[in-house]
Amino acid sequence: QGQLAESGGGVVQAGGSLNLSCVTSEDIYTTTAMAWFRQAPGKEREVVATKGWTFGSTYYAPSVEGRFTISRDNAKNMQYLLMNSLKPEDSAVYYCAAGRGGRDSRDYDYWGQGTQVTVSS
Repeated sequence: QGQLAESGGGVVQAGGSLNLSCVTSEDIYTTTAMAWFRQAPGKEREVVATKGWTFGSTYYAPSVEGRFTISRDNAKNMQYLLMNSLKPEDSAVYYCAAGRGGRDSRDYDYWGQGTQVTVSS
């Protein structure tokens, strides 16, 4: 079964940038989409961005559109989330995922364990 592992989280000041990376397995390419979700303490997990593997259709949550960029590198079995102009409300545990697509976490079968992003100020 496919496994994912995120890295790149940390503490950054508001306005700063972070690039999250996710190592994927070959199995996840049987899925149709990749995604990034995040979950803050006491809140539900929410979609951040999704991207179709085959056709490249992309979705960004309105709260991050224009600031975050989702991308993939199939040759390296990697997916990325470049986060610019970070805000304190972006603080959360970020998860990479692969699955059938959509904007609901239940549509994704493969998950990483999460990486913490903390934006100060």
